[in-house]
Amino acid sequence: MTIAPSPEWTVSPGLTDYPAALADMEARAAAIHAGEGRERIWLIEHPPLYTAGTSADPAEMLDPRFPVYDAGRGGRYTYHGPGQRVGYVQLDLAKRGRDIRAYVHALEGWVIDALAEFGVAARRAEGRIGIWTDDAQGREAKIGAIGVRVKRWVTMHGFSLNVAPDLSHFGGIVPCGIAEFPVTSLAALGRPATFADVDAALERAFPAFLDKLSASD
Repeated sequence: MTIAPSPEWTVSPGLTDYPAALADMEARAAAIHAGEGRERIWLIEHPPLYTAGTSADPAEMLDPRFPVYDAGRGGRYTYHGPGQRVGYVQLDLAKRGRDIRAYVHALEGWVIDALAEFGVAARRAEGRIGIWTDDAQGREAKIGAIGVRVKRWVTMHGFSLNVAPDLSHFGGIVPCGIAEFPVTSLAALGRPATFADVDAALERAFPAFLDKLSASD
């Protein structure tokens, strides 16, 4: 397997418009596929909005109080908004194993490893995509979402991690089609963190994430 150079690491300040982010991702994916662009980890924050994945069920849109966008990724409805760190991961899997299942598993592991730095015992849940932990009441709750698209072996979209969003904003949808479990955040768990804290933890856990992709080849 060809050894790929380290991806570009970009952090955008403020709130990033969602349609603009989609267009940017599409352009970067085309450039990566053509060998004219560098792989990228893009960390951003969106204004309040809902996104619909390719499996979104209209019945799960309970209250469209914020703009709703077709995301083009897999999955169902997801909320993005202030206080949530969104990571758009654009890697060339043609150089990193060509295994989408291994990629999603490694992506979950990356976020889980970063959360461990804040004392959060996060985990995967059988049959449910995403990042899970126990909330303050001892209930299993979702702290992060995973949604990916792979186009010509280049990845798009990625993960969202609830740092300190307004959790009531999730009430407009059935998050990821799973109604029986609540959502939580680092703030709600009594683990306050800044975006800089979270970004640093993600960066420290990143080499192990890439190593897992290499191991899948």
